Amino acid sequence: MTPKALLDEILQLPADDRLRLVEEIWDSLASSPDQVPVPDWHRGVLDKRLAEPKPDYLTWEQVQDRLKKPE
Repeated sequence: MTPKALLDEILQLPADDRLRLVEEIWDSLASSPDQVPVPDWHRGVLDKRLAEPKPDYLTWEQVQDRLKKPE
């Protein structure tokens, strides 16, 4: 089946089935991130941001701590 034919068939599904399919596809990509291509310019932006962090940004650990504390 061609990608176009597959897409046409998917578009015939009800919205909740299409959403479930998107979630399953996303989960399959997340389970093997090393197989997801990342453009060089994305890597460049990420490298720059990691090398020059903004002082007002929270670290991932700070975000997690805030989420754990009740307000």
